Amino acid sequence: MKDIEQNYARTFATSAGAAVLHHLRKITIERVLGPDATDAQLRSLEAQRALVHQIEMLIERGK
Repeated sequence: MKDIEQNYARTFATSAGAAVLHHLRKITIERVLGPDATDAQLRSLEAQRALVHQIEMLIERGK
């Protein structure tokens, strides 16, 4: 598992990787749904947030 963690860290350490990670955070973690959001929308966004969080955790472990 250490190899894949190091690959994530290397990939997102570049300026392009940092820009992509910033974009992923803006469209998932920093996104707010309104009170009219459906259950399906909430579940979908939460799954996306979980994936971005997993990527960030792999980056940290790969450093």
